[in-house]
Amino acid sequence: MCSSFWWTYLGAGFGGVWMMLVGAVAAGLFPKLGLVDAVVSAGDQLFSGFGVVLLLLSVIPLFTIGTLNFYGGGLTLLSSIDSVKRIPLALGTRIATLVVLGVVSTALAFSADDDFLTTFGDFLIVLGYLFTPWTAVNLIDFCVVRRGRYSIREIFNPLGIYGRWNWRGLTAYGVGFVSILPFAVIGDAEGPLAHWAKGTDVTMLVGLAVSSPPHLVLCRSLDIDAERASSRPPTPVSTRTTPGTTDHAGHHA
Repeated sequence: MCSSFWWTYLGAGFGGVWMMLVGAVAAGLFPKLGLVDAVVSAGDQLFSGFGVVLLLLSVIPLFTIGTLNFYGGGLTLLSSIDSVKRIPLALGTRIATLVVLGVVSTALAFSADDDFLTTFGDFLIVLGYLFTPWTAVNLIDFCVVRRGRYSIREIFNPLGIYGRWNWRGLTAYGVGFVSILPFAVIGDAEGPLAHWAKGTDVTMLVGLAVSSPPHLVLCRSLDIDAERASSRPPTPVSTRTTPGTTDHAGHHA
């Protein structure tokens, strides 16, 4: 298991990182050129004609990164749908999910304008704002409240010990997200306290610091011991008999 993780992680990481380094060096050497022209020019600096070869080699990591992106997107989409309505996770469903993702992503790529990178950057900033309080709530719950002890079976049971909605976590998340907004900067829009940071993005620090205490305080009313006890599977009743006792049929053993 550990070996599979490291081979996958290092392969995917190296496959993406080396091209990022090439792109960074090429952009540094030729800042006035577009990325493609910069990569070709940087390759030609080594020897004539190598720029086209380098550009073709840069396509290979895209297959690795694209595969991981489709895999992650497919899992996310299936999990989101299954959380609302149970669906069969068969091969056909997985293939249909990948087809939908491929069509949508391709349509978005062809419809992108010259400001796509700017817009995409703003989108990533918004995702960072959304995930910051979520990260705080999960870390506090995992490390402090439940100390890593969860029932995987009960997580997927909306009527189980965790319930359909965790009002404690949602409350802490809401408080943390609201605390971020005064410091937020998205494109030309900025919160009333963003100028106080003088260009420094402090939203993550604020979100983590503000989201954590409410979740910790609200979880003090949880009976963790009772929760753990109810999450354990029932102990099977043994039908074996011992000398001097009677079995289920009433026969003396």
